Formats: sequence, structure tokens, C-alpha cells
Amino acid sequence: MTRPVVHFEISGRDGKRLQEFYRALFGWEINADNPMNYGFVAPGIGGPEAGVGGGIVQGDRPYVAIYVQVVDLHETLAKAESMGGKAVMQPIDVPGGPTIARLEDPEGNVIGLVKQ
Repeated sequence: MTRPVVHFEISGRDGKRLQEFYRALFGWEINADNPMNYGFVAPGIGGPEAGVGGGIVQGDRPYVAIYVQVVDLHETLAKAESMGGKAVMQPIDVPGGPTIARLEDPEGNVIGLVKQ
């Protein structure tokens, strides 16, 4: 039986700054009102009911990536840059798949974007 991905974690030296960055960029509801100041991200609407799919690929370095679905890739990249992030991959069409892009948050984490 396929087991769904049900959680992700984004880490950096300044957790509060990252929580504010993602709250403002994607409209995420983040609650860090707990003794560890762990920013729990509420599930969004419109996501896959069975969970998030993924892929495993050979590469030249180890990494973990998450992709966030957005309406406008260019607009999201520009907003991220205005907030201290950086576009690291402009939108490209994946053959037979979606249009994707990547950004780097203020702590250096690379986050993927998928066009809705």
C-alpha cells in the first residue's frame, strides 16, 4: 500500500524570519505558539486528498525538495525577491509535465514552485 507524504519541514538559523517569509509569500497559516516555537503549518485547501506524491532520482548531491503550487510563477518569484529571497530557476516546462520554477528563501533553502 502506498503511504502518503503528510509533513514537511523547512529549517534555518532564524525560524521566526522563515515563518514570516512563508506566511507572507504563500498565505500559509503558521502557529508557533508552543514551548519549542515550532511553526506548525496548517494544511491548505485544494491539495490532493490522498497526500502529496513525489519522486526519487539520482543526482550529483543529496537534497530534499518540496514544491508549492501557485497561480503565477513569475509573480511569486518577484514577490520572493522583494522579500529577501532569490529566484534560482526561472519557469520551465517539464516535458509531459507541469511548468516549474525554484526560489531560494532568505536562509538559503531552495523551494520549488509548480504552476496551478
